[in-house]
Amino acid sequence: MHRAAAWRHAEETIRAVLERFAFEEIRTPVVEPLALIARGMGGSTDIVTKEMFSFERGKTHYVLRPELTAPVMRAYLQHHMGQRPGEQRFFYFGPCFRAERPQKGRYRQFHQYGAEIIGTNDARADAEIIACTVEIYRALGLKNTKLRINTLGDAASRARYSAVLREYFAPMKDKLSAASQKRLQSNPLRILDTKLDYERDLVRNAPQLMTHVDEESLNHYEAVKAYLKRVGIDFAEDPFLVRGLDYYSRTAFEVESFDIGAQSALAGGGRYDRLAEAIGSKQAVPAVGFAAGMERLLLAMEAQDVSWPAAAPLDAFLIGLGEAAKAEVFALAFQLRRDGLHVVHGLHNRSMKAQMRTAHRLRARYCIIIGDNELASRQAQVKDMDQGTQESVPFDALPRILFSHRS
Repeated sequence: MHRAAAWRHAEETIRAVLERFAFEEIRTPVVEPLALIARGMGGSTDIVTKEMFSFERGKTHYVLRPELTAPVMRAYLQHHMGQRPGEQRFFYFGPCFRAERPQKGRYRQFHQYGAEIIGTNDARADAEIIACTVEIYRALGLKNTKLRINTLGDAASRARYSAVLREYFAPMKDKLSAASQKRLQSNPLRILDTKLDYERDLVRNAPQLMTHVDEESLNHYEAVKAYLKRVGIDFAEDPFLVRGLDYYSRTAFEVESFDIGAQSALAGGGRYDRLAEAIGSKQAVPAVGFAAGMERLLLAMEAQDVSWPAAAPLDAFLIGLGEAAKAEVFALAFQLRRDGLHVVHGLHNRSMKAQMRTAHRLRARYCIIIGDNELASRQAQVKDMDQGTQESVPFDALPRILFSHRS
């Protein structure tokens, strides 16, 4: 699999889908203040406590961003984007960094893409984000994926459920991993996210979040499901699906692939109405979004043999024989590129035969040969590499000849 070509195709497809949904691109710095990330993600999360690359300059601590949602919200608040009419729709691509053990599809530098709708608590925004996420995988031709959804309720619901989970897991504390024992006090919902088989057995019988969710959040959840059904998006309700970050409330969802191993998540997201206040806003800002990893997407594409369009073919390979001809070829190649053609010329002092072999290897449609005689007559020798024919063509007629094979 040609990773660079696959990456470019995936990114172009993602961008096209997001733009159809009227999202606009936003770019944020790779370096952010530690305080922003810690407040946004929650001080007890693994990302904040042990998975960040941090450094200090003067009295300020900085980190290489481990995710992009908090930076996007910071930019929204800092630049007063809430003063613009309507909800704000943003999408992004960019590198992120986490100091965790590298494994398949998870690296210390990885690349994230995602989208956010900021400024509305309408259930249609949640459904729109989910629909957009699913549509990206459909547009890429990925199959064998599953959408799981749940609701976390409001802050009070989450607090009630956290207390219930502490009570449930307390008698079996010694059976929990060291990480889960810490989470039992700081954020017991995160125990439900465990990837350890023996802990999953314990989770299976845990009280379900849905029975502790407030009525308004339940109504919101029902509306989200209705909108998804209206556009034919299949989903599975997962009562134990939670988001690991502290700022999430209400809608939570994940898209997973069964082709990339045990770490099956391709994308995750949900509603995070509490984030703005967590990072310093004086008032709540409703928001919902998703984030996904490019590397994991490429693994799924590779596993399913997803194809992508071939690179644009090379229109011509130019050969200059002699110093004066090389100078002419250099200028001619520049002009043909400006005309919109894909051309290249040899930069080594190799024989014409060797350069013809290069033209064949690059699958150039035409080979244009210019020597002293061609300079004098202002007519190049043009060889059709597919047909094996060759003819003399005036320099000023070359664009017409080269464009003719595209029609």
